[in-house]
Amino acid sequence: MPTNKPNELQTHTKRVELHRSALVRGLYLVAGILALVAGVAGALLPVLPTTPFVLLAAACFARSSDRFYNAMLNHRIAGPIIADWREHHAMRRKTKQWAALMMVLSFGTSILVVPTLQLQLFLLGMALVLGLFIWRVPVRPE
Repeated sequence: MPTNKPNELQTHTKRVELHRSALVRGLYLVAGILALVAGVAGALLPVLPTTPFVLLAAACFARSSDRFYNAMLNHRIAGPIIADWREHHAMRRKTKQWAALMMVLSFGTSILVVPTLQLQLFLLGMALVLGLFIWRVPVRPE
């Protein structure tokens, strides 16, 4: 019998409404894989954001593959973020704080490393746009 302990990972299985066309499902699948690769790269590279790409991958998989979508929903890191967005259209406060900290560290490091003022201003502009996006996302009710 499943328990509802706060730290226990639950297994989710959601049936999603797949697109009728096999061609469009294939395109969504490819787009989802590319978005997921970009999200993973974003976890490693300082300038690329992770969360938007993970959410985009989940949205693409929801229209193309039950298997991939449920795998993402059951992932220990991405799963709660996707579930919060799907159910509440919001992020947990801790997730927003973590995203803000990572943005400051990654963009700050990148701005210090790039050699030209134009690139530094470009990175600063990207950081401001992403920061505004994260700031505007509602905090999930507890």
